[in-house]
Amino acid sequence: MPRTTLVGLSALLLCAPATGAHAVEPGWAVAVVDQASRRVLVLADAEDLPAYRGPDLPPVVWSWSADRAPDLADLAPAHTWSLPDEVKTRIRAGRRYVLVTASGGLAAVIETATRTTRWATDVGEAANPHSIELLPDGDVAVVASEGGWVRLYAASQGPRATAHAEYPLPGAHGVQWDERGGLLWALGDGELTALRVGGTPGAPTLTAVRTVPLPGHGGHDLAPVLAAPGRFWVSTLGALWQYDTATGRFTRVRLADRAAERDLKSVGDEPGTGRLLTVTPEHTPPCDWCTSVLTFHRPGGTRVLRGTQLYKARWWGGGW
Repeated sequence: MPRTTLVGLSALLLCAPATGAHAVEPGWAVAVVDQASRRVLVLADAEDLPAYRGPDLPPVVWSWSADRAPDLADLAPAHTWSLPDEVKTRIRAGRRYVLVTASGGLAAVIETATRTTRWATDVGEAANPHSIELLPDGDVAVVASEGGWVRLYAASQGPRATAHAEYPLPGAHGVQWDERGGLLWALGDGELTALRVGGTPGAPTLTAVRTVPLPGHGGHDLAPVLAAPGRFWVSTLGALWQYDTATGRFTRVRLADRAAERDLKSVGDEPGTGRLLTVTPEHTPPCDWCTSVLTFHRPGGTRVLRGTQLYKARWWGGGW
């Protein structure tokens, strides 16, 4: 098992803006997946969030729901879009996409400018999909916690392409493409796995090239450290970590509030400011796994989005 270390957050986040594809100015918007309104909401800069008054009012600057997408009617969103649990944004060939999954079974890639579906499928409610990634060639990776698998769909072949490669991963919760290393990383209950993509976009294959035991049980979120390419944020039931792909080491990340380090549903840093955004469930009704609170670190603070049932939140870079 790789050696683990323990340091404070300030030693891990770089103060200088990132370079390359992730270079942005401070003041990113925030995207959340809200199970109460069954929508993805993109909200203005975090400083404006206290003004939140509902999913149809400022500071909401963009929203989307499968319930309101005519081109998804064939996938029965009333059922498959239940309990949405992931939102990401990716830019490919100059176009921005939002990536979503829902526990009801839906996985989809939506072009934000037109709100049209680039690709979507129903993987089944029993599988409980939890995260999604869009690869540079247009194929789409999906992980499912109850299904216990990572799938790479040949989404480049059409908007309802279902051909896929599959790799077993118990408790699969997170998936990220590492462009620097050319690997697809997936997070399960007890391990972090790097997969090499082979074959062709129409007939992809997945081969494990590295499997790393987690330093704690219950892997949940996997996200790139935008201020330090080559590292990932990794959340487990009991702690927050960074994983360095070059050294193969996990480093424990300490926050000012130790309770905020446990059971994180999502985590991510904002380049240029070093702010960390996390979502932690309140474990109170109406759902044990959601919250209406966004938590920030360095500087610390919270934003309450009253009436929401948030599962994950991500920084959303400038532009559309």
